[in-house]
Amino acid sequence: MHDSARVEIWTDGACSGNPGPGGWAALLRWGTHELELSGSEPVTTNNRMELRAAIEALAALRGSHPVELYTDSRYLRDGVMHWMPDWKRRGWRTSAGKP
Repeated sequence: MHDSARVEIWTDGACSGNPGPGGWAALLRWGTHELELSGSEPVTTNNRMELRAAIEALAALRGSHPVELYTDSRYLRDGVMHWMPDWKRRGWRTSAGKP
């Protein structure tokens, strides 16, 4: 993967029951290349699987790349777009001061 290549990532996660058995998947695309990732857990939640898909996809990147991440998870989207800046500003602590 070329260092400046733009990477598109699609993610999804789900579980049967909440909690229950669940799985996650991600598709990474840069240029004409694609990489599929997936996994499962015997007992988990849908939000954990949504997060895991994004984490595993980002961990698979080599070097620094512009990324477009597509998700249907409001939880993941709100975490990245709204909550993360506040967590970072507070030293990765909740509004109650807990890690």
